[in-house]
Amino acid sequence: MANENIFSGLKVVDLSSFVAAPGAAVILSDFGADVIKVEPPQGDMWRQGHHTPVQPQSEEAYQWHLANRNKRSIALDLKSPGAQQILFELANWADVFIVNTPHHARKKLKLEYEDVAGWNPRLIYADLTGFGENGPDADLPGFDVTAYWARSGLLSMTRDAGVPPTWPVGGSGDNATAVGLYSAIVTALYRRERTGKGSHVTTSLLAQGVWSASVSIQAALAGAKFPPRHDRTHPANAAMNVYRSSDETWFVLIITPDKFVTVVKAIGRADLLSDPRFSTPAQILANMTPLTAIFDELFSSRTMSHWHSVFAGLNVTFGEVRGPQEVINDPQLLDNEIIVPLNGAGGKLTSTISNPIQVHGVAKAAARRAPGLGEHTEEILGELGFDANDIDGLRASGAVPKTKKHAI
Repeated sequence: MANENIFSGLKVVDLSSFVAAPGAAVILSDFGADVIKVEPPQGDMWRQGHHTPVQPQSEEAYQWHLANRNKRSIALDLKSPGAQQILFELANWADVFIVNTPHHARKKLKLEYEDVAGWNPRLIYADLTGFGENGPDADLPGFDVTAYWARSGLLSMTRDAGVPPTWPVGGSGDNATAVGLYSAIVTALYRRERTGKGSHVTTSLLAQGVWSASVSIQAALAGAKFPPRHDRTHPANAAMNVYRSSDETWFVLIITPDKFVTVVKAIGRADLLSDPRFSTPAQILANMTPLTAIFDELFSSRTMSHWHSVFAGLNVTFGEVRGPQEVINDPQLLDNEIIVPLNGAGGKLTSTISNPIQVHGVAKAAARRAPGLGEHTEEILGELGFDANDIDGLRASGAVPKTKKHAI
């Protein structure tokens, strides 16, 4: 059927926290997988991410819904002996088991691959770490800002000359890593279709950061000579620079050599072609600073809408630098289903961001709110074969904590 979800019937246990690994589970859920989110009694700390000072502040738990939509929640105290039987049943129920718990803690909880694969040899065990499984820093905790951005080299390169590294956009490395972990899971599922065997797949924030920076890292491997850090007023190439329009909109402009003559004519500066400073490619290269000053004066004389029309008409590559409040009103996002409706979250949270993968002819599952803490505990335990007496016993033992109904 054209609208059948790709992963309908696929069962996923998401035992991970924060952003990257849960994000991989979100992509699976977008394509129809049944995802059970396993949380500690106090809940995943990301439930409170919207109150973290470095993040945009809101009364709406926007981050939680983004990283955990379409999931069901069961709250477990994994330190309780009774929880082990529930984990055993979950692992046997699941096709995919996603974990980002530090390995030393996994060993204590008997959640390493060797433990879980012994219960279900067809299981895809997806493991996310900060810095990889091996090496001297394998056990260090890692967030995207430390592992993906800083350690990978990205943060050293995303700054201009003379300024220190800045703080990157929260969750940006996490969400890129989520796509990488999803890809590993899908690769393993394909292997299982061919062999019938489960797999242990893994990636790290560091590996994904280095992959994102791979053009420059590969250059370093080749012994390449790196140019000085970017300086907007003294750029290596004035035709690949950042400029500002009269209405204070910054934009990135890339004029390829074959477009240079066409562009300078279209912007009303055909005289530059006869200027001896810009008469040959070698002269242009030697006079990038004065060319930048000319472009600065020219582009600051007209509005962004004017330059948008000029560049679009010439098929020139450019990009307006927009803030989040402007991005959400971009018609490209709605027309391409990048922003989609979110059902049930309440308040002002009526839309969310879809994962970036589209499969033509296949509709993604409608996005529904993320679950309250332990909202589906009894429902899930019943599906796993526990009866009412069993559940009462698990609550009495502390393995299944009491939670407030639908508490975020």
